[in-house]
Amino acid sequence: MHSDHTPNFTLRQLSYLLTAAKMGTISAAAAELHVSSSAISDSITALEHQMDAQLCIRRKAQGLVLTAAGRQLAARATSLISEANELERELRTRDGELAGPITIGCYPTLAPMILPVLLDEFGQQHPKVSLEIVETTQDRLTGTLESGEIDVAFVYETLIPGTPNHARLFAQPAHVILAADDPFAARETVRLEDLVERDMILLDSPPSSQHTLGMFHERDLVPRIRHRTTSYEVVRTLVGRGLGYGILVQRLTNTASYEGYPLVVKEIEPAVEPVGVDMIWPSDHAAPMRSQALVQFARNHQWI
Repeated sequence: MHSDHTPNFTLRQLSYLLTAAKMGTISAAAAELHVSSSAISDSITALEHQMDAQLCIRRKAQGLVLTAAGRQLAARATSLISEANELERELRTRDGELAGPITIGCYPTLAPMILPVLLDEFGQQHPKVSLEIVETTQDRLTGTLESGEIDVAFVYETLIPGTPNHARLFAQPAHVILAADDPFAARETVRLEDLVERDMILLDSPPSSQHTLGMFHERDLVPRIRHRTTSYEVVRTLVGRGLGYGILVQRLTNTASYEGYPLVVKEIEPAVEPVGVDMIWPSDHAAPMRSQALVQFARNHQWI
């Protein structure tokens, strides 16, 4: 019968190999880890002997490159070291107190609503948890969950590659924003058919741009786009100056643009489908306790 035994390799050896692969040379890895080059070289050699496999190719002119076996080991070693660090954090904390970093990915237009709540309220509940923020478009979030670069992400409802865990936080329909002196400002609602001959300021940031243009396409309409911008506030500012109308999903309590020009919000008639705001996190490995706590906090918070 097979029985588990103590591995012949150490976490230190795995760490040395990962750092050398990341830095590209043994000397650079030695400087990064504040150890001698010979210590790293001897450690990798011993690891190769224990694994009975060549894990890397070392050439002075070209640096260090992992072999296929080395890449396979490195992928598993990253998880092992991460789990070991988590175990150490958990053992060092008292009475179940959470500690350590959480990297949060957030779509930029959601950031003003999501991030202050997390940084303030969740931060007060768990002062030893450090929240690191990555604001980026959803297309650039692809792969960051699987790679471990991001622990939890807040995104608009969309197709995310893979099968991450997800939870719906809330949903809101898109709306039209107009300058306060716009001819349509007195209307109860606005029809997309009435907007196509007017200038649009498009929030040109995936998936917002696809969603906005898709609403027009569904009604066989083509909007006249005057300006494109990836900034939510620039859309509001240009609309405030009367340069066009905007279509947004995120609703702010501030009824003025960045420059102070008043804005009005109008619902779209006929009503459009609400857009969901989702929280996603990896499904291929167990999340640390602090990430689980943040997920539960976000689930329970009344966002709107």
